[in-house]
Amino acid sequence: MSFKRLRAEPENGGERKKQLKREVAELNPSLLEAKERVSEAWSRGFEYSEEQGLLVSCQPFTHCVIPGFIQSQLFLTGLQNELLQLNFHEKSNDLYKFKQSDDLRRRKEYHISALRKILYEDFRKWLSDISGVKLESTVDISCAQYEYTDVLLCHDDELEGRRIAFILYLVPEWQASDGGTLDLYDADDHYQPQKITKSLTPSWNTLVFFEVSPVSHHQHSLLNASPAQVSEVLVEGKCRLSVSGWFYGPALERPPRYIESFSPRMPHITCDEEILYEWINPIYMNMTTQADIQEQFEEKSEILLKNFFRKEKFQMVCEALSDPKIKWKRRGPANKRCYDQAEEDGLPDILAKCMKLFCSEATFLLLSNFTGLKLHFLAASGDDNREEDGQQDELEISGGNEHACSSTGKDEKSDSTHPEGNKTGGVTIETTEKATRGDSPPKPGVPVCCGELRQWKNGYYTLIHDTNVENTEFALDLLFSCGCEGWDEEFGGVTSYIAKAEDEELLTLCPEDNALALIYRDKETLKFVKHVNQRSITQFNRKHKERGFWDFSFMYYE
Repeated sequence: MSFKRLRAEPENGGERKKQLKREVAELNPSLLEAKERVSEAWSRGFEYSEEQGLLVSCQPFTHCVIPGFIQSQLFLTGLQNELLQLNFHEKSNDLYKFKQSDDLRRRKEYHISALRKILYEDFRKWLSDISGVKLESTVDISCAQYEYTDVLLCHDDELEGRRIAFILYLVPEWQASDGGTLDLYDADDHYQPQKITKSLTPSWNTLVFFEVSPVSHHQHSLLNASPAQVSEVLVEGKCRLSVSGWFYGPALERPPRYIESFSPRMPHITCDEEILYEWINPIYMNMTTQADIQEQFEEKSEILLKNFFRKEKFQMVCEALSDPKIKWKRRGPANKRCYDQAEEDGLPDILAKCMKLFCSEATFLLLSNFTGLKLHFLAASGDDNREEDGQQDELEISGGNEHACSSTGKDEKSDSTHPEGNKTGGVTIETTEKATRGDSPPKPGVPVCCGELRQWKNGYYTLIHDTNVENTEFALDLLFSCGCEGWDEEFGGVTSYIAKAEDEELLTLCPEDNALALIYRDKETLKFVKHVNQRSITQFNRKHKERGFWDFSFMYYE
């Protein structure tokens, strides 16, 4: 018996060695053969391609596509199986939503270790030679899973020392219509992304790498899609598995970051106070109601006023928003935002009047009554005392949201006062000085506002970015949504407020018909609109003729 065991062990061991030999991770030999040609194309900035599919291109920025990156298919199957056994964590913020593994640098599984070795050694040397960059031994590497409606929106990958980004796709049979393509943007003179000029469809065992630079803007999206259909896996049941990371090297000198100018601001428009009574639910014109609203707002720095417009006015606005004559302009750049803004010239009369309402002197005063902010010279000062009305029942106004949007509280603003009450004797306004729209800046201390009418569809979003000048001041945000009856948070389109340098959401606002949201935002509070995903088409738009929804978005400054 022992003799048979001794014979069996070498046989089994030999079979195991033979199996491991078949699973050795080796680069495709064609890479070594094409090294000089790839290097020349990369350095001189011209396009090079081979029949096998290898591609080098400098448009819109320098990148390379390598089909058949790993030689052994058996090894790749083993690698895929090991990766799928990892623990994946949900990653979600303004820029992305997907599942990511822990860092693969310390994983000890055979196939993962072997892939890491080939990337760190053979491929890093090949890459260093063709790019002319002395790449460091440090390599970031992780695994990602993208499933239905997962996204990675427009970004450039820039971070100190990152020189080459790479993605190795381990996907099933994949079509462009499945989504998840790698979209490459061209850039303007300010290094801002303009439009998608190339889309690369994922395929099994294909590695894509590109030079990280101020113009390396890219995202994962639908091939040849309009900007209304970007950035997600569109087919349920499919998973886009990939290994990705960055090679590091000497840091490049970066150009100054482009900072956008402030949105045009204006003082209030003088108009008769009757505009409020024509548009707004009478309950909100009651002074006791306004005092109750202010008390709740002071406590939470946010409030939601439901059924804000008179029913007939709201219906007229919703009907007008579907008018095909409205001129919608796409707002970008894609690394900051993507939505449609209505051009005010040529708006249907009812929408023009609605825009005027939000800019009116009467609304400035009404918002002062709602919030205690000094948005009008008739608004009460901090020295005024609120009259006691303890006999009145508290009005149920908010939708039950218990979050505070401001992490520091509005009373921390040093240059403004926040009265406990505001009894201005109704909304009657008497002024002798006429306020007009204009390009000239308002006088210091004059309350101003800026606003727009926006349309939201599948693929639209806004992103947090560190060059947003609108976040350098305290502001009162106003949001009023239309055409969103039945909208669900899982569709996206939700406005989210977070504290700077934090991931936890302070407040989320799901679009709700005829509800006015007021949020006081300090300098440490950031906001974004979550990507409107494919579910908004498959579930919401089946029941609605409109695609998506609209909102009026305004900001007011004391």
